[in-house]
Amino acid sequence: MLAIVAAVLFGLALIFDLAGFSLAVITSSLLVTAGLLCLALHLAGVGATRRVRR
Repeated sequence: MLAIVAAVLFGLALIFDLAGFSLAVITSSLLVTAGLLCLALHLAGVGATRRVRR
């Protein structure tokens, strides 16, 4: 799930950078940083476990 969020953030960062668009706080570098954080959490295994009841 975090990998999908990271992909969306990277896509938004690319669109912001190509269009030269930025909001007051949200810039393409902020989106890239957030995407890298989500990717690092995904690779660390956060949220990857599934609980199975028997």
